[in-house]
Amino acid sequence: MRRRLTLTIVGLVAAALVVAGLGTLVLARVGARNETRSDLEDQAMALAGVVDGLQRPPVLTALRRSLRLEGADIVPVGPLLAGRSGRGSPLPPAVPPVGGGILTESELALLHSGTAVVSGWRGDTAYAAAPVRRGGDVRVAVLLTRKQSSGLGTALPWFLLSAGAALVVAAVAADRLARRFARPVAAAAEAARRIAAGDLAVRVEAAGRGTEEELARLATSVNAMAAELERARGLERQFLLSVSHELRTPLTSVRGFAEAIADGAAPDTRRAAEVIGSEARRLERLVADLLDLAKLDARSFSLHMEPVDVAAVVVDTAEGFRPAADAAGLSLDVRVDGSQGGSPRLLAMADPERLAQVVANLVENALKFAARHITVTAGSEGGQVVVAVSDDGAGISEADRAHVFDRLFQSSRTPARQAGSGLGLTIVAELASAMGAGVVAQSVPGATRMVVRLRPPGP
Repeated sequence: MRRRLTLTIVGLVAAALVVAGLGTLVLARVGARNETRSDLEDQAMALAGVVDGLQRPPVLTALRRSLRLEGADIVPVGPLLAGRSGRGSPLPPAVPPVGGGILTESELALLHSGTAVVSGWRGDTAYAAAPVRRGGDVRVAVLLTRKQSSGLGTALPWFLLSAGAALVVAAVAADRLARRFARPVAAAAEAARRIAAGDLAVRVEAAGRGTEEELARLATSVNAMAAELERARGLERQFLLSVSHELRTPLTSVRGFAEAIADGAAPDTRRAAEVIGSEARRLERLVADLLDLAKLDARSFSLHMEPVDVAAVVVDTAEGFRPAADAAGLSLDVRVDGSQGGSPRLLAMADPERLAQVVANLVENALKFAARHITVTAGSEGGQVVVAVSDDGAGISEADRAHVFDRLFQSSRTPARQAGSGLGLTIVAELASAMGAGVVAQSVPGATRMVVRLRPPGP
């Protein structure tokens, strides 16, 4: 990367030098040509005023030498045009080229009319001709010529020298810049490779003062990713230990009572069968919750969103836990804004089966921590349908409250009794999010309230 970056920067500088150099040479050449042409016009007009003496060869030769004129001549224009039959007629073939063949027929015509000074270029030769009036008639013109080289012979060596020095400076600067950019990127790449290999404790060295903001953000992002993966691994291990415990406890009961029944040592086979059935259902619920989490992860579960009578779903689901509450010595209070006159009052957009699962998981969680009372409510609040499940347990600590719905999180509070698989709140959060609802945990010492807010049916 460092070498490519250095070569790229040097190449860009070289390209910029070539473009700038060629552009400068072209502009300089154009400017020099215009200046030469203008200068010749001025000289031609000045010489036209003293043309009487210039027609003598010695005088013209001396003037050329003193003014350093490359070419100066007196050009007859009147006689050349006298034999024409009209505009556009060719010059008589017997007449030799005028001014070395530089002036064209149209330029001779302009000079003969005495209205303008003509000038231009023939290859690398600049020319200018000014008409000379004698008694109102134009017979001759002053023609000046000057050859001009491209200018590359003098400018090119200096340009190559300066370009070489600029490329050396660019190469040094590019190498230093490439080192500065490549080092943190290489460190981040190495850290990412080690993270992929399983070393989650690796961190990228914090960016120092003067480091570019993008590189600092890259190091921060890599470190944050490593920290989150390390935390997820710890939670995963904790979760596996918890699930193993949840599996081992009912399996131990099932195995013990099954062996007692097989050996004829069970004092009450009916009671033993009931325990086996209860523990089997517990295992079934745990497996079902694990499968639900897997489906939620893969987004392979299906939702059938429709306007739902929340009151009916909450009452039916919550009342199904009354036997369990009675068996645990808890009072279950269900209060909802129900239907009146056959017209539902609590309508929300939801999947009825998934909503029932959400309510069931919240009630089951309350059964685990409640001391004496569980309250389930449903009503309207701020244009939304709100379902809440409260218990009078020990409450949730401030540190745990922000994570109670996190995947694989284990709360620090001790449950009063075993109920459910321990994955219920995670499933509640995932299902609520999928249905476009929100769920929060509210807690004070001696009370915990789980609140789900559902969207009302849209227009």
